[in-house]
Amino acid sequence: MKPADLIQTLNWRYATKKFDPARKIPADLWDTLEQALVLTPSSFGLQPWKFIVVTDPAVKAKLRAVSWGQPQVEDCSHLVVFTARRNMRSEDIDHYVKRIAEVRDVPEASLSGYADMMKGSIIQGPLSKMVESWTARQAYIALGNFMTCAAALGVDTCPMEGLDPGQYDEILGLVGTDYHTLAICPAGYRSQEDAYAKLAKVRFPKEQVIRYV
Repeated sequence: MKPADLIQTLNWRYATKKFDPARKIPADLWDTLEQALVLTPSSFGLQPWKFIVVTDPAVKAKLRAVSWGQPQVEDCSHLVVFTARRNMRSEDIDHYVKRIAEVRDVPEASLSGYADMMKGSIIQGPLSKMVESWTARQAYIALGNFMTCAAALGVDTCPMEGLDPGQYDEILGLVGTDYHTLAICPAGYRSQEDAYAKLAKVRFPKEQVIRYV
């Protein structure tokens, strides 16, 4: 992708207010977007999240009712619910270290120093007092990555926090689990009737938001 193409894509992207309910994201393209979610970077590489993809119309209808009635929830092709861990335990770090050893074909023992460092920071250290807000920030990295990758593939999205997280947790079976709802992102294709698609994007000049030192 050329630099000018990237800027054009980012200008094309907007928070879609009205989706075309008749248009669905093709399976191969959706698989690519799922891989983009999986490949999202996270602190320590710990990936303290789960992404729940909702396509069932009945479930979408229930979720719309607890999302201030916003139509994007029901009209989109795929609804992604971004959840984050409520806590982090020593065994969660051990599970991640085991995965590193498996993927990179190295002994788990060789990673003991890294495991101890993570536990010292997250389980006993400063992060232990703010784990839930820390995991939430990781999940928002995934949200941003998802929207950018979707735009690059010509898929519309709309990041949303206008919802009742507790009700989402109830409907999606998250109550009593290690995960809780943070935000959602409907994905699909804009309706030709969405007037917001034609509006100029409003941003402050880069001189006001970027500073060199």
